[in-house]
Amino acid sequence: MVPIHVNLSAPFWTVDKETLCRRLDCSGSGLDGAEAAARLARYGANTDTAPPRLGVVRAILRRLLEPLCLILMAAAAVSVATGDQIGGIIIATILAMSIGLDTLQEGRAAKAAEMLRQSVALKAEVRRDGAFVEIPTDRVVPGDVVRIRAGDIVPADGLLLQASAFTTGEAALTGEPYPVEKRSGLVSSHNAAEATNAVFRGSVAQTGEALALVVGTGPSTLFGTAAAALAEDQAPSPFQRDLHSLGLLIARLSIALIVVVFAANVLFGRPILQSLMFSVALAVGLTPELLPMITTVTLTRGALRMAARKVIVKRLAAIHDLGSMTVLCTDKTGTLTSAQITLAQSLDADGQQSDRPATLGAMAARLGGDRGTLDAALIAGTGHTEPAWMLLYRRAFDFHRRLGSVLAEGPDGKLLVVKGAPEAVLALCAAVRRPTGILPMTEVQRAGIQQQVRALAEQGLRSVAVASRAWSADSRELEADDETNLVYEGICTFADPPKPTCTAAVTRLAAAGVRVKILSGDDPIVVRRLAALVGLNASTVLSGSDIARLSDEALAVQIRTADAFGRLAPDQKSRLVKALQANGETVGFLGDGINDAPALKAADIGLSVDGATGVAQAAADMILLAPDLEVVADGIQEGRRTFANILKYVRMGASSNFGNMLSMAAASVFLPFLPMLPIQILLNNLLYDFSEIGIPFDTVRPEATAKPQVWDLRRLMRFAGVMGPVSSIFDLLTFTGLLLIFQVTPEQFRTAWFVESMATQILVIFIIRTAGRPWSNPPHPTLTASSLIALGVALILPFSPVAEWFEFTTLPAGVLVAIGLLVCFYLIAAELLKRIAILERDR
Repeated sequence: MVPIHVNLSAPFWTVDKETLCRRLDCSGSGLDGAEAAARLARYGANTDTAPPRLGVVRAILRRLLEPLCLILMAAAAVSVATGDQIGGIIIATILAMSIGLDTLQEGRAAKAAEMLRQSVALKAEVRRDGAFVEIPTDRVVPGDVVRIRAGDIVPADGLLLQASAFTTGEAALTGEPYPVEKRSGLVSSHNAAEATNAVFRGSVAQTGEALALVVGTGPSTLFGTAAAALAEDQAPSPFQRDLHSLGLLIARLSIALIVVVFAANVLFGRPILQSLMFSVALAVGLTPELLPMITTVTLTRGALRMAARKVIVKRLAAIHDLGSMTVLCTDKTGTLTSAQITLAQSLDADGQQSDRPATLGAMAARLGGDRGTLDAALIAGTGHTEPAWMLLYRRAFDFHRRLGSVLAEGPDGKLLVVKGAPEAVLALCAAVRRPTGILPMTEVQRAGIQQQVRALAEQGLRSVAVASRAWSADSRELEADDETNLVYEGICTFADPPKPTCTAAVTRLAAAGVRVKILSGDDPIVVRRLAALVGLNASTVLSGSDIARLSDEALAVQIRTADAFGRLAPDQKSRLVKALQANGETVGFLGDGINDAPALKAADIGLSVDGATGVAQAAADMILLAPDLEVVADGIQEGRRTFANILKYVRMGASSNFGNMLSMAAASVFLPFLPMLPIQILLNNLLYDFSEIGIPFDTVRPEATAKPQVWDLRRLMRFAGVMGPVSSIFDLLTFTGLLLIFQVTPEQFRTAWFVESMATQILVIFIIRTAGRPWSNPPHPTLTASSLIALGVALILPFSPVAEWFEFTTLPAGVLVAIGLLVCFYLIAAELLKRIAILERDR
């Protein structure tokens, strides 16, 4: 849908001037100062509503209310209450650093409104009190008549009243890479890209001059609709949703553990306060205290690595979302193509390659062209810099006649050269240049040339015809009658070609499990051709009008098979993104124009490029320094690598903590004493978390990054449900040996179990960090160092002078040997059973 202007039920360009004037209560010849002031008060300033800024305090509070953060705050409080002030301070510091970094990263988006204001004109020329005056753009109101000249930025949406050789550049708004010819008159299409009688705020006048009746200002413009997307609250990203779900799961398990263990201890007659503190300490032990730090550090490291791959990350969580992406929607102009119009071919009347049409066309462009993109491409494509031609007279390009001409003198004497739309030039030709000479043009030849132009259009090529006539009369001003009896020279074709790396990148993305779909504002014929060139399914191309007729349910079905879409309005792009999301896809969108902002905002991961419009960069989560799909493919690999390491921590922490908590809960019920003191539980958890701080640097197997990765709590629970009980079984064997064989004291029991627990938890990291054999995929040295340091501290503590701080005692040699054997058997069992815990599709 396009924005509704001044309460119209249809786009304003489909309504005649008289009706618009009645609705606007204006004469169509300009306003007086008093009326303009009244309208400014009624319609508001011609600016965009600034997105609501979330204060720092509110942003922090929003994060603190997440379930996982609430659990960690409770964990810090319990640590302090049980005498572990250092542990509590560490947990609180980690939480503060993680929230602070996230808040800082997202704060950059607050500059979006300012970038938008800098993207549009500051002054506009309007007719007030019968004369044209310059006023600030934000004071333009509906009913004003504005004058727009070449080089001006259009200040508002309006209906053309007059136009003289007027073209605008609308690539950033509609995706059309070529200059759009504008002229007055009615248009029936509701698609803004086909509104040749209207101008839109933010587009750039390239040639000529026009008068327009202002119909829409500020948020009621096409530009304003795209800008409004930045003011909408963004839905939580997949990564944020998954962390929220994980937090809720841990909270439910923690509450259940507290209730069960506390009730059991009270039932067995143990002191209520001691039982409560033990139960809460167990619940804290189930909490992955370092998850925010591990996540932030891993994502930050991923951001640095992605920066080396020419990707700037604005939102850290987007790294994970990029790795989980299953569909990439991309704009055409500036992303798949370079948005640089180039001369593709120079063809004679027989369709054969010939330099003459391009040479004459470039001469005419240099001496008498309008300096538009097609003329620039002609000159650049032929290397036509210092021709031996001198301009005598010119007749400027006329958009009614759709051609222009120059009279020049050069190596061939005086020559009249005409170039323009093929159908307009052909109508003036009486002869054709053939290899054998100049021959009269037959109707068969004329029809053949027209068919050739249509065939080139289906290939996505724009054609300009060139004709000439030897000039024998005196030099004088050119008239319409002079542009007759011409000799047809041939046509020059122009293209906005795909980037050389596009096809390989699409293939690479497909191999990585990511489907690519083109969502463009350009002509469906051009989109079809491009889709075929880059290896996408081009059998079905849906246009904006097709989309408008489909319900959301029907669109969700159609988009499963269609890969290319053309003539899309900005909100239709976002509608397609939402249709894919409704199908369960994780959707990325790559775009660089104002018309891409709504889709960038709606997508799970928004990608823009360096040099894109300010609004597109503001709406995006990442900015590609090189606008190339190869960079996206590189970023996806890095995103998946980052997520794989985060998942390692969650898996290992969940299985280890779950196993330990099961063991302690069982032991607390059957033992006549607490199996481990609250402070020892917290120390165990803290040392284990320290052992895993090297995870962000760990290596990742290629198969772990081969397909999109998403959180799956069922798979996580399966992993913990297999590996946790295995750990508990060996814990129970340890309990049995300590009590029945070695008959240890309660202090020796706690010390021995602490040592065994730390050894099994830390060493199993090297087993379950990879789905393959540990020796075939060695860990990063940083992970090895952090794990072994933590293990060393755990083994030395009971025999150090500070052992009494934690109520540890020395152990007999036989106990230590038995613990060592149990640890070895446990590691062997973990290696054999991990294949069951990790499903084939998880690897």
